[in-house]
Amino acid sequence: MPETNLQILLRRRPVGAPVLDDFEIVETAVPEPGEGQVLVRAQFLSLDPYMRGRMSDAKSYSKPVEIGAVMEGQTAGVVVASRAAGFAPGDVVLGGYGWQRFSVVAPERLFKVPADNPPLSASLGVLGMPGLTAWSGLEDIGQPKAGETVVVSAASGAVGQVVGQIAKIRGCKVVGIAGGAAKCDFVVKELGFDACLDHHGDLDAQLDSAVPEGIDVYWENVGGKVQAAVFPRFRDFGRMVMCGMVAQYNEAPGADATGAPPGPNLGPVVRKRLRIQGFIVSDTGWGRYGTFRAQMEGWIAEGRLRWREDVVDGLRLAPQAFIGLLKGANFGKLVVRVD
Repeated sequence: MPETNLQILLRRRPVGAPVLDDFEIVETAVPEPGEGQVLVRAQFLSLDPYMRGRMSDAKSYSKPVEIGAVMEGQTAGVVVASRAAGFAPGDVVLGGYGWQRFSVVAPERLFKVPADNPPLSASLGVLGMPGLTAWSGLEDIGQPKAGETVVVSAASGAVGQVVGQIAKIRGCKVVGIAGGAAKCDFVVKELGFDACLDHHGDLDAQLDSAVPEGIDVYWENVGGKVQAAVFPRFRDFGRMVMCGMVAQYNEAPGADATGAPPGPNLGPVVRKRLRIQGFIVSDTGWGRYGTFRAQMEGWIAEGRLRWREDVVDGLRLAPQAFIGLLKGANFGKLVVRVD
């Protein structure tokens, strides 16, 4: 029986939190690469919170996934066929596209990566888009200096765990915020943060104890009540790196929702000369991927950078895993082993 291309499509736009019926699983013919294209068979698929925004038709920095189209996502896998210079069958690559087994992509979207050292799945996490997000956001906006205090929300997640470790390498005091004792133990004992606060508890009291001197850099992955607790504690010239707001992604009708929870009072921005900046990794990050990867691999070789993955077996389980991701059910970088 010939092999098929297993795909997961967007069946309808979610209202609030996504449910399984918003997705459709189909099997289609394996595509053929055109002139100047590469056919990639995915081994791992990355699942990330930003994908919730692609399911909505609200105005955003990138166009939404069309109804009936393959869900947005990045994969790492093996070149099956190539009609593009520089790529040959058997090459291991980062940059396949979509929630599907096979994808046809342009060569400029692909990066050749090692097959197993570090493991290929790391190219979707610490050495992929989440890691690049952490590295570029800190370099360009956070700019942590030795002796400063850095607070990281969603500290055990794909981006947060890298942010905190880079800040420690830069000589900072680093305090994470995560959900539950197990995640907080991991952040402190395995990643080396100075402390980790459980947002299920009294976050204000925990912050008073952990950062009495105030906060210089806050890495925002969450929004909502976490942001409300952190914001009043900025020191003068503090920097707030706006990476994500996962606590508000399911607010209808999207990014401009009038029903979203109120944000902090921005009056202190002037008085404290704060810098608040959002960014998208695709703006400048991918052009520096080689520099980023070389530095990260060096830190990994020195034992200064660790990570944790949450691996789901089977592409058919991607919708269920993604729904859990938006609820904080994952522990570490969430990836799907496609087959």
